[in-house]
Amino acid sequence: MKESDSNEGPSASEQIDKRIAELGDWRGATLSRMRTLIREAVPHVVEDVKWVKKTSPGTPTWSHDGIICTGETYKSVVKLTFAKGASLNDPAKLFNSSLEGNTRRAIDIHEGEKVDAGAFKALIRAAVALNASAGKARPRRAK
Repeated sequence: MKESDSNEGPSASEQIDKRIAELGDWRGATLSRMRTLIREAVPHVVEDVKWVKKTSPGTPTWSHDGIICTGETYKSVVKLTFAKGASLNDPAKLFNSSLEGNTRRAIDIHEGEKVDAGAFKALIRAAVALNASAGKARPRRAK
């Protein structure tokens, strides 16, 4: 696993570890489990924390040739938002949120709910493949 390039403060992985520990409840356990599945599916995934503000600790983000998904925690849900989810095949019907958009799709996980690990890893790998194919499809500019 790689991390984004940042030389200031704690690493992205350390920031995500801290966020999980601070939650200290089912949301932290759920985010930790989903993070483990992401790392298992894509060993060279890049972890980052984006959109940090004074009022927000930021959002854990996993990338490989582009953003795969983000992991947001709310009071009653852990939301995994796939940047290009609308373009992914979801035979297990894991996407259950943000279904109306043309680009993103999300998986909302409530307390006590489990996500099929195999189907989730397949979705992660499909997102990586989509990112990789999009990078190759970009036309090159003439010099």
